[in-house]
Amino acid sequence: MKPTRLIATLALVPALGAALGPATPAAAQDRLLNVSYDIARELFEALNPAFAEHWQETTGRTVTIDQSHGGTSRQARAILEGLSADVVTFNQETDIDVLVGGGLVADDWREAFDNGASPYYSLPAFLVRAGNPQNIQDWDDLARPDVTVVFPNPRTSGNARYTYLAAFAWALAHNDGDEDAAEEFVRAIFANVPVFDTGGRGATQTFAERGIGDVLVTFEAETGGIADAYADQGFERVTPSISLFAAFPVAVVSGVADRNDTTELATAYLEWLYTPPAQRILAGHYYRVSDEAIAAEFADNLPPVDLVTAEDAFGGWDAIQREHFAEGARLDRVFVNR
Repeated sequence: MKPTRLIATLALVPALGAALGPATPAAAQDRLLNVSYDIARELFEALNPAFAEHWQETTGRTVTIDQSHGGTSRQARAILEGLSADVVTFNQETDIDVLVGGGLVADDWREAFDNGASPYYSLPAFLVRAGNPQNIQDWDDLARPDVTVVFPNPRTSGNARYTYLAAFAWALAHNDGDEDAAEEFVRAIFANVPVFDTGGRGATQTFAERGIGDVLVTFEAETGGIADAYADQGFERVTPSISLFAAFPVAVVSGVADRNDTTELATAYLEWLYTPPAQRILAGHYYRVSDEAIAAEFADNLPPVDLVTAEDAFGGWDAIQREHFAEGARLDRVFVNR
């Protein structure tokens, strides 16, 4: 199935002059395709008009920004197969590295923008039903036999890979670093998942609209957005004691942007995500941002949490790919034996 494509047309059609007046030349227009992760629809619906206004003010040009959303691994494969992405705004570094391997993104993409090319970040967190009837507070509650858990498939969703790794990191911290014990713990959580959707938004719909599950595990930003969107259901956000730092990496897909002559626009678009106006929009959508002043404005929405990194907990993404996500590695064993 092709990735969902959400078209956000931001260019304004110039108004016609009076019927007998002279024709007005069309304003210069630019176009960009941002291929992004599954749950980012509302975020970029807010970001893109603000960038379009900035682009108009600074260049005198209008811009149309098209969006494609889906599980990031599927999105990366779609780009390799010809989806004409000028930029990617992903939630998993390894999916950008796939594009590096395909010759579409520069090897040094992490050095192209600040903070390792991650203008914002999040972490796996929980959303429970009104009143938290199962009293779900931390990762060990997700392994209880009386709890039904919802999150997407880690084989297709960067969101879910962070969930898998965060649960594994919690288990390592509580089992003296015993990796086999951590694998067994994660297997118990997976056994409580009745259906694995391909992406984060599908898991949200399973939980919020189909009424399946006691707890949804997704990015903290998504938990805030869902709680707001489904306020009538009284969902409650729960922050676990330990979670995994989830960078949201961005990159210019130079193999496409160079061909489309959009490299300047693509670079400006990603650089703009670090500016105060963009950071304020991001924080308003429950993402954590690097701008300290803006982070302080939204501190009440983002409680403290003990964050571990992929490097500290697992030795980095190369080790994670080899030991957890490669064919026959721990994730496959978890699925086979769940």
